[in-house]
Amino acid sequence: MSNFTTADGLTLAYDDQGAGVPLLCLAGLTRNMDDFEPVLEAFGDRARIIRLDSRGRGASDFAEDVMTYSVVQEAADALALVDHLGLEKVAILGTSRGGLLAMTLAFQHKHRLAGVLLNDIGPDIDAGGLRFIMTYLGEPPPFDTLQDAIQGLPDRMAPAFRNVSPEGWERFARRCWSVAPDGRLGLRYDPRLRDAVEAQAEGLEPPDLWPLFGLLEGVPLGLIRGANSDLLTRETAGKMQALRPDMDYTEVPDRGHVPFLDEPESIAAITRFLEPSR
Repeated sequence: MSNFTTADGLTLAYDDQGAGVPLLCLAGLTRNMDDFEPVLEAFGDRARIIRLDSRGRGASDFAEDVMTYSVVQEAADALALVDHLGLEKVAILGTSRGGLLAMTLAFQHKHRLAGVLLNDIGPDIDAGGLRFIMTYLGEPPPFDTLQDAIQGLPDRMAPAFRNVSPEGWERFARRCWSVAPDGRLGLRYDPRLRDAVEAQAEGLEPPDLWPLFGLLEGVPLGLIRGANSDLLTRETAGKMQALRPDMDYTEVPDRGHVPFLDEPESIAAITRFLEPSR
């Protein structure tokens, strides 16, 4: 793991392994670079896998000003990492909020995008999925210990997630939460993210993100959707396909928001994205 410093003085953590096409992996709202371990394992021998912990997540610094936990600032941080690494262009694999960062970068920095693969995110975000996120955002983990999580996650995540092994749930839990030596769980992000989300949404209509999606015209594009997603509806995915008939679309069965990226369908989608001639 390495670090770089942002213009406002935060130290952000990233991991840079492999050789080949640079693939910048950007995680969801409360998540971190560990979500992309399956991508590193599957593609580290044929791509340069760059994984970022956004500010306030994982091993990166928490911000003093919670209002810098914003899509615009986090997109700027991602671009700062690309500059720090001396890269002209990168492909982006963006999970949920990470996909919003990719679309935001298309506004002024489209020429830096070699391609964008969105993981369960689109220009319309379903209100039901947002309500579920707010039930846990900034709250303590819903389980006391790692073992509790392994036993309780299948019910908590059902019916959206099926056919996940106990080992799979353990990997998921370890990526979501910190595990103390006694097995007790803690958050791996700044709980003040909730304050930022609430303050930025207060009194405002949800922004129209379709123009940002439109800015990806001409950029190689893929979309992975969990078949049971409560955030990205099938209707929104269909509209995205209609606007971008060339978009590579994959639906992952037995997954909600978000696919883990270790599923055969996800691996195949990433393979096509990195090696479009195959």
